Amino acid sequence: MNELLIIGHPELMTERQNWLGALAQERRLSAKTVEAYERDTRQFLTFLTGHLSGPARLGDIEALRPADLRGFLAARRKDGAGARTLGRGLAGLRSFLRYLERRGLANAAGASAIRSPKQPKSLPKPLSDTDALEVVTEGAQLAEEPWIAARNSAVLTLLYGCGLRIAEALDLTGNDFAGTPTALRITGKGGKTRVVPLISAANDVVNRYRGLCPYHIDGDAPLFRGARGGKLQPGIIQREMQKLRGALGLPDTATPHALRHSFATHLLAGGGDLRTIQELLGHASLSTTQVYTGVDSTRLLEIYDRAHPRA
Repeated sequence: MNELLIIGHPELMTERQNWLGALAQERRLSAKTVEAYERDTRQFLTFLTGHLSGPARLGDIEALRPADLRGFLAARRKDGAGARTLGRGLAGLRSFLRYLERRGLANAAGASAIRSPKQPKSLPKPLSDTDALEVVTEGAQLAEEPWIAARNSAVLTLLYGCGLRIAEALDLTGNDFAGTPTALRITGKGGKTRVVPLISAANDVVNRYRGLCPYHIDGDAPLFRGARGGKLQPGIIQREMQKLRGALGLPDTATPHALRHSFATHLLAGGGDLRTIQELLGHASLSTTQVYTGVDSTRLLEIYDRAHPRA
């Protein structure tokens, strides 16, 4: 029997297909995201067919209650779906219902009233000491222009050497490196300001970049520039890191932000205390920083498994 007649009447399935097409063409979502949303809504309509003892109609979607959606999530959880899968599935349903609501065919309030499943905290993926040092080295950079290679090295060194977020590094100005600074005053998330020690190695690579950069970067002008002289955008550094991953054989988890994770993890492994690391990272809560104790414990267990004769 045709799937249209199994999980939904033709009118409903046509609207669903139009919504999926709009996701791909108008909102330009990736093919994988559209595929996931198609699968999630198909699973929901399959559930609804059993719930209603027959294929769903547009009128059934319009009459949906929060209890119906909770029932679907409970059934998916019983089948083994985790919090991330359930959260994505709910996001897909909300998107579909909002699409129908804009067309006057449904009410999306029921889906909006349901809280997304609480997501588990995933452990950060730091690089090893050796890999982190290799990534930030100017000689490892793949840019042909010497000043751009020096720039990329300087940005990555600040992420690893000072624990900066990429946006924080790219917000630095010429004034921040006037003279020979020993610390940086960083404005992070929520406008919170913190002072981060500046290691001499970071100072050295920034000064080398400044000496090679063809643009004037004193005063309040952006420190890091794009090829045409404008403020350097995060996507450029992210793409450079992607190239480095391929060249150095690093995993997909080796991102610019992973250098910040590496900063925290390596400090903790070297005896740094959590409260100090919290201040250096600019975390509002110590509980956010405590995730690195899990990273370090995992790393210690891996070393134990590899090295201990009784492991």
